Amino acid sequence: MAAAAAMPLATQAQENVLNLYSARHYQTDEALYDNFTKATGIKINRVDADDAGILARLKSEGSASPADVILLVDAARLWRAEVDGLFQPVQDKLLESRIPAHLRGKNDGQGSQWFGFSTRARVVVYNKQVVARDDVDTYEELADPKNRGKLCTRSGSHPYNLSLFGAMMEHLGPVKTEAWLKGLVSNMARPPKGGDTDQIKAVASGECAIAVTNSYYLARLMRSDKAEDKAVVDQIAVVMPNQATTGTHVNIAGGAVARHAKNRAAAVRFLEYLASDAAQSYFANGNNEWPAVPGLKLANPALDKLGTFKTESVPISVIGMNQVKVQQMLDRVGYK
Repeated sequence: MAAAAAMPLATQAQENVLNLYSARHYQTDEALYDNFTKATGIKINRVDADDAGILARLKSEGSASPADVILLVDAARLWRAEVDGLFQPVQDKLLESRIPAHLRGKNDGQGSQWFGFSTRARVVVYNKQVVARDDVDTYEELADPKNRGKLCTRSGSHPYNLSLFGAMMEHLGPVKTEAWLKGLVSNMARPPKGGDTDQIKAVASGECAIAVTNSYYLARLMRSDKAEDKAVVDQIAVVMPNQATTGTHVNIAGGAVARHAKNRAAAVRFLEYLASDAAQSYFANGNNEWPAVPGLKLANPALDKLGTFKTESVPISVIGMNQVKVQQMLDRVGYK
């Protein structure tokens, strides 16, 4: 009788803990996690790493992994983890009603294995003193000889760029994509280095004249009260590429229940929380990402200024499958 009586208590204790592996390295997310704990009483134990590190750790840990929820910041990595069997399906009416079908994993009848909770666009920023908007309003033009010596990027092998390049391969085909990547290398003002914010600042300082960045890095600078950030924003302009053709490349940050989650109920509850109005508004207003849930009213002047735009419709699975070939192209053309 004593053992039987203890079982519900053990279950309850287990459900009051959530082990989270997160590739989201944003200080503003701390409040997001704290609010979940305050609302539910579930304590979050967090492990931080990049997408690749998290996937490698999950594979290494196998069935002994303590992970309950996985948060990744790249759609192709979410797809890769699903293919590698690192997630488990979730059939949940709330998530299915809140997150649009194109922002979650395919439901094979057992539920989706991952859900996108926020989106970010891969935009072009340029020095408006030396570059005309019409010369950079498509991704293809970034490789045009007219922009020789003007381009700055971070590493070509970074997930944000790999996803963009994987999408471009679907639009252009492999031969034209490799030629395009070679053109990007030819147009570099300096070797790839730094993060997206570094590229924006390089454009403002005159180190280069054109760069590619995720939208939330730009929005962060647009909302800053620091004089040096205001000076950067004053020197640059932004364009949402390919509005007349395929649309702007959009990536997602998303979450999933780990395959060997010990606290599944708490994990699903956390995903439901990320789809709530409060959390979705926080992604927009706290970290300058567009929420996945449609129709929410935002209080973010930077996102309002960036406005509405046409997005591409390449399936995430296709982007993921293309990345191996893209990496081989990068090696051949010398895009570090």
